[in-house]
Formats: sequence, C-alpha cells, structure tokens
Amino acid sequence: MAVLAEGLDAGHEPPVEMLRNIVEFMRTFADTCHHGKEEAHLFPCLETRGVPARGCPIGVLIHEHERGRTLVAQLAQAIEAYASDNAAARDAVTEPLRGLVELYPGHIWKEEYLLFPMSAKVLSAADQQHLLGKFAEVDAAIGPEVHQRFERMAEEIEQGTHAS
Repeated sequence: MAVLAEGLDAGHEPPVEMLRNIVEFMRTFADTCHHGKEEAHLFPCLETRGVPARGCPIGVLIHEHERGRTLVAQLAQAIEAYASDNAAARDAVTEPLRGLVELYPGHIWKEEYLLFPMSAKVLSAADQQHLLGKFAEVDAAIGPEVHQRFERMAEEIEQGTHAS
C-alpha cells in the first residue's frame, strides 16, 4: 500500500482492480478473519480470565480495528471515484492508503509484543485448544480457496508494484 500511495503521488495510476483487491483483502482477511477471530473469540476469552476490556491491549486493539474499517471504507469509496476518472480521486485514494500504512505496523507490534505474550500467560491449555477450534471454524467459513486466492493476489500486487 505504501508503494501504491507513493506511485499515485508520482503520477502512476495503478489498475482499479488492484485497488479493489486490496479492499477485498482488508475486509475479508484482515477484518473478517484476523480481527474477527480476536473480537469474537480471543478477546472474550481473555476477559473471562480477568483481562480488562477497556484500555490496553484489548480496548486499544478494538479501537484500531474500528479505525482500520473506517479507512478501508474510505478507500473503497475513493476507488469508485478513481474508477470513474475523477481527477481529484487520486488524493482521496492516497489518504486512506497512507492511513492504513501508518496504522498497521503499530497495531501488529501491539499484538506481537503485548497481546500474544499476555495471552500465552493468561490462557490455559484448554482455553487455547478451544480457541484453535473456533479459529478453524472461522477459516473454514471463509474457505481455503479464498486464502489461496489472496496469496496469488498478494504475489500479483507485489509484482505490479515492483514494475511501477
């Protein structure tokens, strides 16, 4: 996304389909799959083990999930204007792309260095087994073909951004 935003600033025009694919990926994988697992299963389990729902890390991460959803919605709307050759839409596409680029590294850091280590300490082996089952259900509902399509899409986006 950072490369696409820089390219837009430099006058490059990425294919609309590539931008739409990013929105689909963010909505399906990042939000439904990843954030969905956390919000529907991990966070409630942590709360039953005494982790407060407000504050850090749960409250902060939920706030960031909501921020991500807002940015993806803005991006999706901007892409449609961009697709109709609206000259002002380039900036409208770049802004949420940059917002997502700024949001996710810190978000991932909080998960990797706060949430996951804390979860390993707080959750019992039974809790973790239960969560693995719930996570598998989420993955199954999305479908393995969707995950495979996203892997191919990521490769295509990477190749496309390196060609710009």
